[in-house]
Amino acid sequence: MGRGNLRIYLGAAPGVGKTYAMLSEAHRRVERGTDVVVGFVEHHGRPRTEVMLHGLEEVTRREIAYRDAVFTEMDVDAVLARRPRVALVDELAHTNVPGSRNTKRWQDVEELLQAGIDVVSTVNIQHLESLGDVVESITGVRQRETVPDEVVRRADQIELVDMSPQALRRRMAHGNIYKPDKVDAALSNYFRPGNLTALRELALLWTADRVDEYLRQYRTEHDVSTIWHARERIVVGLTGGPEGRTLIRRAARMAAKGSGSEILAVYIARSDGLTSASPKELAVQRTLVEDLGGTFHHVIGDDVPASLLEFARGVNASQIVLGSSRRKTWQYVFGPGVGATVARDSGPDLDVHIVTHEEVAKGRGLPVARGARLGRGRIVAGWAVGALVPVLLSLLLTRVLPPLGLANDMLIFLCTTIVAALLGGVWPALASAALGSLLLNYYFVEPVHRWTITDSKNIIAIAIFVFVAISVASVVDLAARRTHQAARLRAESEILSFLAGSILRGETSLDALLERVRETFGMESVALLERASDVDPWTCASSVVTSSGKPLLRPEDADVDMPVGDNLALALSGRVLPAEDRRVLAAFAAQAAVVLDRQRLVGEAEQARELAEGNRIRTALLAAVSHDLRTPLAGIKASVTSLRSDDVAWSEEDEAELLAGIEDGADRLDHLVGNLLDMSRLQTGTVTPLIREIDLDEVVPMALGGVPEGSVTLDIPETLPMVAVDPGLLERSVANIVENAVKYNPEGREPVLVAASALGNRVEVRVADRGPGVPDSAKDRIFEPFQRYGDAPRGAGVGLGLAVARGFAEAMGGTLAAEDTPGGGMTMVLTLRAAGGRPPVRPDLPAQATT
Repeated sequence: MGRGNLRIYLGAAPGVGKTYAMLSEAHRRVERGTDVVVGFVEHHGRPRTEVMLHGLEEVTRREIAYRDAVFTEMDVDAVLARRPRVALVDELAHTNVPGSRNTKRWQDVEELLQAGIDVVSTVNIQHLESLGDVVESITGVRQRETVPDEVVRRADQIELVDMSPQALRRRMAHGNIYKPDKVDAALSNYFRPGNLTALRELALLWTADRVDEYLRQYRTEHDVSTIWHARERIVVGLTGGPEGRTLIRRAARMAAKGSGSEILAVYIARSDGLTSASPKELAVQRTLVEDLGGTFHHVIGDDVPASLLEFARGVNASQIVLGSSRRKTWQYVFGPGVGATVARDSGPDLDVHIVTHEEVAKGRGLPVARGARLGRGRIVAGWAVGALVPVLLSLLLTRVLPPLGLANDMLIFLCTTIVAALLGGVWPALASAALGSLLLNYYFVEPVHRWTITDSKNIIAIAIFVFVAISVASVVDLAARRTHQAARLRAESEILSFLAGSILRGETSLDALLERVRETFGMESVALLERASDVDPWTCASSVVTSSGKPLLRPEDADVDMPVGDNLALALSGRVLPAEDRRVLAAFAAQAAVVLDRQRLVGEAEQARELAEGNRIRTALLAAVSHDLRTPLAGIKASVTSLRSDDVAWSEEDEAELLAGIEDGADRLDHLVGNLLDMSRLQTGTVTPLIREIDLDEVVPMALGGVPEGSVTLDIPETLPMVAVDPGLLERSVANIVENAVKYNPEGREPVLVAASALGNRVEVRVADRGPGVPDSAKDRIFEPFQRYGDAPRGAGVGLGLAVARGFAEAMGGTLAAEDTPGGGMTMVLTLRAAGGRPPVRPDLPAQATT
């Protein structure tokens, strides 16, 4: 027997109505025929709760003597022996009296669930083990009775019983929770408005987190890949500095306040490799953001603020989290900084949060790498230093400062050459060295103001100056190139690591891979194009396009195209990539081809599965034709042969019996062939229902024509709303369900019950028999074609009746499911859409305390 279901009513504080709601649910289930018992419910002297216990069967409690007193606890053995369908067990976090079967009541509940008994229980938010410290800080009371969070999280259903603090205090003041002599103390201590508000917030947030888990589970089970705009997207801008961890945790707390919020951490790297990021720190931050449920992105962009905003808008983000600048005060002369620029340019659609941290104003440190591709701004600055600063130095040293000596003058000019090399590379440094040597010769070497040198020592000094300047410029430029190569190789290794990881994880989303290509290379459009042969036109297998880009239809239309084989190409539009980037692009292209092949293999496997299923159905059909169809044919053949025989003189009674056998066999053949044709229509998708509004009592009685008289009891209230169905499909569905129930209903037992009821905007038709029933593990299998439970040969049929019934029900927008009949047997539940006609008449139910 399978494990039972656990339903928990969760409250923020005592007295909100958890037990009352649980008992109301019990009364509803009893009215539906469910076997419900009270395992343990404590009404605490509350009259309205005590009244709700009337009419419910209670299992006698077990008495336990402890310290000269007698206590009562739930008798687990008695509940297990009684074996109800549902047991009510109040106060899940309760600690049992020493000497009990288990230490905690949730352990008792676990035993009932393992025995296949459904349990309905209650618990307050302050009893969750993980919230013990939080609740103590709010209320000043340490909860001694707790239940592990995992026990509550494993519940199949959690319903929050909510009540405002003001309403709860009024209920307390009226004496509905505690006795009058305890009311004043409770209101002034635990039940203060602030305490209740904080506990209510804890309950709401905890329940919202559980709802988010249900949503993620549903999206996973149903393979939902499209975005549901029901959450915030928070982008965290990282610099690779130590403050990144603080920003990620801050963003995680912000995301926790909104169910379904998403965190995207992004690191913007300059295309020239200029970076102050620590690879080790970035790896730690990547792990941290993934542990918190977010994603890490590495994007290339020379303009960091613009790239960050472009990324945020590209992922439809609503908030950006940045850290306060690590610049020192004097460093702001170089510009306002990334945070201020992003805040200025974000516009009204993005909220920018600047978060303080311990590294504020401590300085960013010197870059750990230098790039060879310096950009236009730095090259201009290098030429300005190399061409203008030597002239300014000459004027300063000759007209403002006192003479410093030739050696010092040369060192000053040498410093200028080095600065030019650092800013603009080797060519501005060479220009600075050449200009500096000429100025030194003209202004500082005897004879001055002439381009000649009389002292051989000065000639050697000038030569050494030129040699040192050129050597330093070359070394600086070479170091920059090597560092740039190392930075590129590091970025390439990260990208290749991502591709290898995606292969190992079996990721098959081609759109996600192309989006990663677009982010990595900063493109507007990316498309994977293919063609069947060299003469065929190109077609798009998949593409990703930003709002400013346009779709790519041919490799010739792209700024960059990377062939993959003869008839496959990865096309990119937005900018022309340098040659060194094509190596990484080739890896992406190869991975895209692998993903495309994998998707097609998955599709072919699905087609093969469908073909195998069709082959299985055909094989079963042949078996059915060879056995089930031959049986009525053999009866018809024998009866006809007997009637045509001239050797026997048949009496009128015998002839009537033979003709009845022929008619019965023909009816059986007609029913079997009808089900086969219906199954064929369902398999080929040619069932087109003609939906119209109709009363159930016009259709259901017509479906009972094929069953013996007196074998079915019909209960269709006239007050039911009309249903939106195809009358013909509904009649066939109900007929198949009823015939199946009559076939398995034991002779001499009560007839099969066909009853209908309204639930909201749905109408249920329940067909209950008293047969052997079906275990939970086989309930879905009985709706498959050519399935008869236990391969029972009883009666006629090929095992298509329930499969056809479910197919017709789903074609009309309904459902068909199997449940256990209370007391033994099986109940088929056919759920249909109610039409907009008569409203249903609701039965009288006990009131619920849910507000």
